[in-house]
Parts: sequence; structure tokens; C-alpha cells
Amino acid sequence: MIACLLIPGFELRAALRSRPGLELRPAALSPLPGTEPLLGPVTGAAEALGVRPGMRLGEALATCPGLVLVDPDPTTVEREWEGVLRRLEDVGLAVESVEPGVVVFETKGVERLYGGVAAALERALAAVGTAWDPRAGAAGRRFAALAAASVARPGQILIVEGKDERDFLAPLPLSLLPLPGNRYAELEGLGVRKLGELAALPGGAVAERLGPDGRNAWHLARGGERRRVRGRTPAAELAEVLSFPEAVGNELTLRRALGSLLDRLLARPERAGRPFRKVAVSARLVGGGSWRRTMTLRDATADRGRLRAAIGTKLMEIPAPVVELRLEAVQLAEHTGTQLALVEPAGAEIGGRLREGLRQVRASAGSGAVCAVVEVAPWSRIPEARAMVVPRDE
Repeated sequence: MIACLLIPGFELRAALRSRPGLELRPAALSPLPGTEPLLGPVTGAAEALGVRPGMRLGEALATCPGLVLVDPDPTTVEREWEGVLRRLEDVGLAVESVEPGVVVFETKGVERLYGGVAAALERALAAVGTAWDPRAGAAGRRFAALAAASVARPGQILIVEGKDERDFLAPLPLSLLPLPGNRYAELEGLGVRKLGELAALPGGAVAERLGPDGRNAWHLARGGERRRVRGRTPAAELAEVLSFPEAVGNELTLRRALGSLLDRLLARPERAGRPFRKVAVSARLVGGGSWRRTMTLRDATADRGRLRAAIGTKLMEIPAPVVELRLEAVQLAEHTGTQLALVEPAGAEIGGRLREGLRQVRASAGSGAVCAVVEVAPWSRIPEARAMVVPRDE
């Protein structure tokens, strides 16, 4: 069976780890700067006063004037979630992280070890710890397992047999589906308020009215597809941190600090000469909260100049002065070199120059600067319908 372990409001819980006194007060995760002013997860005290996740900031403050806004802390969220995943892996589970607070895994490999599905899920809940109030669900399909975990109480295990999945999903609310907010109101206006009511509609009609999102939601309401869980590759434990005696907001100072962190990270013996495939830079901000960016490199490299150029541009996005800068190697490539061909095939040099030129254009003008014309309906009488322009990746 496929199991899902759910920790509601994980981002807020992680941000409150350093401020435990706010857990019993009305508090909510504030929106990110530059985004729509919608609240994130809220505490139980705030929910009891009428504050809901996704509520507009002005409406929430009018409903609860004493609401405490907690700055997002993606660095702490990433660290705490990585700890949860590692504890689950320590008990023998091959986990796949969906998002912070949601993880799925298959119980087939550990059922005999622990004595059944329920015993394996109990071991998983014990590994996470009661401080996070986790809940677990299991079913034959991913969405049914997620739905079971969503309706379970903290510390509870809910197992849904395959023959009962459709009946189990039917009375559940539409909020479990990954739909834009306006789609929920549209469906409720049409009299569709439960998953069973959506599943009973013709799939073609739903796709015509709601598009690809509606088609996907209709499939999920009927149980979703059967897809195996692929265990993740654990993140590399390579990181360097630099703390400043005073808050730093100067870009030149931050770039020099980044260069120092990069030199220290490249010199780590644990790297064993392997190039970086994925790196992350994060900062602890002076006013509270943190900032984090993760970059996946197109070509794995250990070249200092290329890494500094790729990471340095992200420093301009830091919204406030920094008291701590952290550089982390999230994933390392397996190879330590590049195998060269004895004889280059015809056209390889021209193709390499073309790819390098495209990379330079995208780096200077953006990812959508290079496009290609693709024929989609050559039989059409309308010239604009015969072809379309799509971004070119290579």
C-alpha cells in the first residue's frame, strides 16, 4: 500500500520553533514580499477566532486585531523537513517528499519487518515525533492516501482498502483537490461541493469547462492514477556558514563572503572531487525570518568562476540586511570528469557553438528570449494557426 504522512502547517510550525510562546497565541504565516497578500498556515488559536489560511491580510487583521504575523523562514523549514525525512529513512522507509509537510512511501518493503501496515505507520509516526502532530493515511493510490491523512486526527492512522476508496472519497470536500481558488467558487456555484459529485460528472464536460486543471481534479476525485513511489536521493551534507558581527546589506561584501564560502566548500574532503549538480544559498535576515534560493546547474561543475557567477546573481534578491550567510551543496554529481570522444562526429563543433550561443543569449535576455517555430496544424487555412512559437531549451 501507499502511505502518506502529513504535518499540517509545517512552514508555520518550523518558523515557530525559535518562538514557542506563539504556538498558543493567534498567529499566522505572513505572505512573501511582492506576492498577493494572502495568509499562510495559522495556529489553532487564530482559527478559533475566525482566521483561515488563504484569507486576505486586511480581512484577517480586521477579524483578529491581535493577530501576530510570523515572517517566512524557508531555511529553517528546509532544515527541519530534512531532519524529518532522515528520521523516516532511519527506520527503513524509502520516502518521496511531495512538499514540506507531505511525504509518501510504500509499506510493502517493511510490512513483514514491523508486522503489518498499521505497525509500520505507527513506527513512522514515532520516528517523526509527537511535537509535529503528524497524522498518517494509507490506501492503494496516492490521492486516497493523502485524503486519508488529511481527515485523520493528530497521531491517528487511517487505512482505506482498495475496494472502499471511491466510497471514502465521495463525501470529502473539494478543498483536497489542487485547484486555483476561483475554481472552487465556480464549482460550488454549479452545485458541486463534494468529491463524489465531481466524480459523477462526465470527464469531457469537466475538461471543457475547467480545462486541464479540471480534468486532473476529476481524475483525482475518482481515485487518481496508480503510480509507484520513488525513494529520494538523500541530500549531500555539505554546507558552510558565515556569521557577521553586524548586519550586512552591501552587495560587494556579500559577494566576497560568498567567494569565501565557495572556497571552503570546494576544499571539503567529503566532496571527493565530485562536481556540484545542485546548490542552495540562504541568509538569516536581520528583522527575523530567512531567505533561500536553490539552483540546479545545467552542467555539473566544480569550477569556481562558473559557480560564483551562477550563485552571485541571486544575492541581489535578498530583501533585507543579512546576519548570516549559508552555502549548501544539495546534490553532487556521480562523475568526477568528462569522457572525451576519440573522433568528434560530423557537426559536433557547430552544434556545441550553437548551444553555447543559446546559453549566452538566455543568460543575458532571459529564458524566453530564444524561441523556435513549430508546426501544429499545417492543414489550417489560417496562417496564425499553422504554427506556434515556443521557447527553445537547446
